[in-house]
Amino acid sequence: QESEMEIEDEVDLLMSTDILAAQISTKSISFARAQSGWIFREDRKELVAGQYESELYTVHGLVLESRKRREHLSTDDLQKNKALLESFTKGGSLQGFDQNGVPVRRTSLSPPPDKNITWDQYVNAETNSYPRLGRDLVYKESSKSFKATIAMSSDFPLSVEMLLNVLEVIAPFKHFSKLRDFITFKLPNGFPVKVEIPILPTVTAKITFQQFEFRNNISKDLFAKPKDYTEDPTRFPDL
Repeated sequence: QESEMEIEDEVDLLMSTDILAAQISTKSISFARAQSGWIFREDRKELVAGQYESELYTVHGLVLESRKRREHLSTDDLQKNKALLESFTKGGSLQGFDQNGVPVRRTSLSPPPDKNITWDQYVNAETNSYPRLGRDLVYKESSKSFKATIAMSSDFPLSVEMLLNVLEVIAPFKHFSKLRDFITFKLPNGFPVKVEIPILPTVTAKITFQQFEFRNNISKDLFAKPKDYTEDPTRFPDL
């Protein structure tokens, strides 16, 4: 259970940063064979994890779309957030501390100005044109394109179709059909044993499948439920 201090830290962090909603758009995504060489170019290949012969593809059209709201932030908050982000890209911490090592708390914002809106004006306003009672909306949309690299291998013992079948059972979600269509119609042949996506100019996220094998000699004791186990009916409501 979280302590009161930890809850205060979380609330302080939430109230001093952007309200952010982000998603990766794959509408215009495409794959092209990654090549090497200046004059005599050839398709790149790589041995992943020392055992999976893979063909490298460059992923084009990968777009990160983000929407931010920041009317709850003061000018001081914006300056601090910019400084913290610059510090983080250089290996620093995202948390601000004073000289004694105590987290710096933000001061509360002053109340929003009185809009002098009557109840009749509010309820009789046109649809989607309701007068704003709080602070004026500060809203920003942005998009950033990424060029990722993916290694596809036919040597990997697990196929994408098998993985999708497992995910459909243990982690169903409403957009699963879109994921299946995307993989079926756009993803190159093989299994993605390595994916590299640049996040910042100096930071790249890399996911690699090191080892996988099918086994039929696993002890049944690993699947035995403890005697004191009690099932929580709200734990997996979709199953």
